[in-house]
Amino acid sequence: MATETKAQVQLSHQRFVGLGSTFPIFKKTAVVSTEKGKEFAEITSEELTSKPGQWTVMFWWPKDFTFVCPTEIAAFNKAVGEFKDRSTQLIGASTDSEFVHLAWRKDHADLKDLKFPMLADTSKSLAEELGILTVEEKVAYRVTYIIDPDGMIRWVSAYDLSVGRNVEEVLRVLDALQTDELCPCNWTKGEATLN
Repeated sequence: MATETKAQVQLSHQRFVGLGSTFPIFKKTAVVSTEKGKEFAEITSEELTSKPGQWTVMFWWPKDFTFVCPTEIAAFNKAVGEFKDRSTQLIGASTDSEFVHLAWRKDHADLKDLKFPMLADTSKSLAEELGILTVEEKVAYRVTYIIDPDGMIRWVSAYDLSVGRNVEEVLRVLDALQTDELCPCNWTKGEATLN
């Protein structure tokens, strides 16, 4: 099996869509319910900017039916009210199909009552455009985006496949970005910002 060269690593980083970029245009199927006949809906990039003042957090996981991923998805689901309080919609995503997402939701107790869509990037086109696919398996890294109401990426966080992310940190950064002020190290909501 070939190993990744420095040139390949640099090339993949050059394709990475990051801070200050407009989130790519997309149209994907998502699982929005486990109720028969209401399982699927189309999600488009237009929904990122359709409501004035609405922010978006899109978080990616590598594979359904794995071990770390459901702990993260369940943690985001528990915090969905906190995101709504911040005028922020959640979208979860992976390169699995909508049918695999649905089967996983039905199978896993922590995923049955999700309050946000599970986007299916089956063609891997969005993950590829974002530059977040692993080289060998072509699955998404654990990447989280905070996207502002204009569709601009304001924060990106990427984790190794073996490490789960921290939902509280996503909320902390979202709070800081929404102040539109300078926030010092370890700043949390309610603390003074810098003048």
